[in-house]
Amino acid sequence: MIGTFWALVPPLVAIILALITKEVYSSLFIGIAIGGFFFAGGHPVDAMNHILNDGFITMLSDSGNVGIIIFLVLLGGMVCLLNKAGGSAAFGKWAMTHIKGRVGAQLVTILLGCIIFIDDYFNCLTVGSVMTPVARAHNVSRAKLAYLIDSTAAPICIIAPISSWAAAVTGFVDGEDGLSLFVNAIPYNFYALLTLVFMIGIVITKVDYGPMARDEREAIAEILTEKEETKDENLAKGKVIDLVLPIIILIIACVCGMVYTGGFFSGEDFVTAFANSNSSVGLVIGSSVSMVITIIYLLLRRVISFKDSMSCFVEGFNAMVPAILILTFAWTLKAMTDSLGAREFVSEIVASNAQSFAFLLPAIIFVIACFLGFSTGTSWGTFGILIPIVVSIFQGTDPQMMIISISACMAGAVCGDHCSPISDTTIMSSAGAQCDHVEHVSTQLPYALTVASISFVTYILAGIVKSAAICLPFGIVVVIALLLVIKKLNNKKATAA
Repeated sequence: MIGTFWALVPPLVAIILALITKEVYSSLFIGIAIGGFFFAGGHPVDAMNHILNDGFITMLSDSGNVGIIIFLVLLGGMVCLLNKAGGSAAFGKWAMTHIKGRVGAQLVTILLGCIIFIDDYFNCLTVGSVMTPVARAHNVSRAKLAYLIDSTAAPICIIAPISSWAAAVTGFVDGEDGLSLFVNAIPYNFYALLTLVFMIGIVITKVDYGPMARDEREAIAEILTEKEETKDENLAKGKVIDLVLPIIILIIACVCGMVYTGGFFSGEDFVTAFANSNSSVGLVIGSSVSMVITIIYLLLRRVISFKDSMSCFVEGFNAMVPAILILTFAWTLKAMTDSLGAREFVSEIVASNAQSFAFLLPAIIFVIACFLGFSTGTSWGTFGILIPIVVSIFQGTDPQMMIISISACMAGAVCGDHCSPISDTTIMSSAGAQCDHVEHVSTQLPYALTVASISFVTYILAGIVKSAAICLPFGIVVVIALLLVIKKLNNKKATAA
């Protein structure tokens, strides 16, 4: 079973079960168990050993993974701290008077997500922390907020030259100027660019469909109850600055932490330091420093007691337990998939058939990257598998097709990661928006698949004309036209009802 299609069965089983049963923990564990039995040839003891030692223990011993967990806990504590101090409540009240309506709340979410393009993990949790009170104040559903956060995390990072994602992609390109290739591929990254157009389009036109439409109708119908009103003396003392200043400190501290790990303070220039940064360590350093500064600031403001500030660590950890559990299961499932040779299986298929794809190659690479990203829940792993193959195929023969195909690989990986229930960014988007994870996945899937379908057609066109100046406007026109058609259909349906 190693190195064959069976390597992709465990994650597919886990994903399908999660979508059917709406129960993510048992679904992931079943996928992990299947992977362990496949690897061990059906021997229960060997399978258990593989799952525990090579899966859970190895994944939780990985310094990068531990860093992400610590960052989650610290950010959970930060959110709890800002809530107890009244900063979130004050910001929500300010948003009611300064951000006009549901459209404004959603557009501000998109704008903030685009501004925080440095790292997807940081993006998900920071935007969620800031915009949750705003979304609640304007009756935007948690599912819609989670979708907007998720869609401005990886899709924005993958078109930002100064980001942890750009550094990862350039690291997979041997024998070429990786950063130059990344920049030249941006206009062809149709999924990321069209996702941005699609998000703005559905917000402005007020078009929703599928499960998301149901959630939005329920959110609009909700009336703010007493639980949203100020009940605590500390909350009454809270001001907007009590949320804004800690978030600004968090952003600055995390950026400094990331470039520190890349050697910026040892003489490296900013871009090089960012390319060499360890985002996991950098985010832990930044969030730790910002947490200490925030506690001191709020104590000096006398809006929270020292005892209450310390209790936020425990409460923040408790709030992040579901996300940490899902991440742990997802990492272990990925370990099972890797041990079964998924990388080698996909690499062999693409490399052996590449020459026969001709102009359809970008579209086919996009689909393969989507499938691989969806099955494994990782964009970076998909980059590592497919980008070296693409470079070896086109290096020195067709530079333009290499750029388009690399972009198709990046777009497909992000698309698959965006759709996958076992993706870390999908999990963190759910946590950031305080939304049920399976609810987030099921509501955003129709939207993501819509943009993916349009991107697929656009990549077919790109393989023929090889011009972003033609293909990108074509994709944008199709997105806008589709939204107008859906809006017309929704209006007809509402009139008939």
